Amino acid sequence: MRKLLVLALVGLVAQLIDGSLGMAYGLTSSTLLLVAGVAPAAASASVHLAEIGTTLAAGFAHWRFGNVDWRVVTRIALPGAIGAFAGATVLSSISTEAAAPWMAGILFTLGAYLLVRFARPLRTDRAGGRLRGRFLSPLGLVAGFVDATGGGGWGPVATPALLVSGRMEPRKVIGSVDTAEFVVAGAASVGFLIGLGTEGFLLPTVAALLIGGLIAAPLAAWLVRIVPAQLLGAAIGGVIVLTNARTLIRSAELDGPVRPALYVLLAAGWLAALVFAVRALRRTRRARAEAANASASAAAASAAAAGPSAEEEVPADLAAMGTSAPR
Repeated sequence: MRKLLVLALVGLVAQLIDGSLGMAYGLTSSTLLLVAGVAPAAASASVHLAEIGTTLAAGFAHWRFGNVDWRVVTRIALPGAIGAFAGATVLSSISTEAAAPWMAGILFTLGAYLLVRFARPLRTDRAGGRLRGRFLSPLGLVAGFVDATGGGGWGPVATPALLVSGRMEPRKVIGSVDTAEFVVAGAASVGFLIGLGTEGFLLPTVAALLIGGLIAAPLAAWLVRIVPAQLLGAAIGGVIVLTNARTLIRSAELDGPVRPALYVLLAAGWLAALVFAVRALRRTRRARAEAANASASAAAASAAAAGPSAEEEVPADLAAMGTSAPR
């Protein structure tokens, strides 16, 4: 019972992170299941089955808050489903011994990407035009495949690519990616069902992750407007890197002083990323404040140069007419 409560809490936290960043539900949940000794295919299958419910709730919440671009959703979801089904089929066909380091390697790489991505200032300017299908379709295909084979990856692949394009508001990028993930999670679950059968899904684990995620989904859709994604992304990236490094180090059979030295090096890199993230966040906020002050000053100067308004001039003219009129 205690284990299920912990898993429900993990599902809640993972959904809060995912709803705020547009990524990391699968990364967080799959990483924990791997640490608990769950087979890679079963971990990914269980997480994706739980995601059917959490992404449905998240998509609905994002839609209610106006965070969804349905044109992007329709163009990225179907290729993502194809990639996810193929990835689930591949992961189901390889042995647990071979899959464990493969999956940990994908999660480690994506965690490191999060560290680097959020240690730098996030792009806030927007370019003109709309995203084309020839960009969205390959992106969905690759993101879906990585997501199923790694137990997570849809968000870390799709969200940054859409943000870098500069053609969507960050909140709509996150909302659209989360909404499209419902289709991706369903396709991956079908692939795992065919490859593993019903015994491949850990139903108590699925239920615990689902309950936690459903509770967090509406709150996450609201938090996306206020949470500092810079710090959250760097923090969760470090957790994923350190946790999956454990599996990779064991697979490489590194012993002696090498193992603690690697952990110290990774921890130092995580701390450095957090420091850079804090600095980038402060620079961004300072730049926004300076831009707002400059805009206010320009507006005040423009108003002063224009002289009295028409509303002020009319009473003056009427007063002049009143004094000159005969009694």
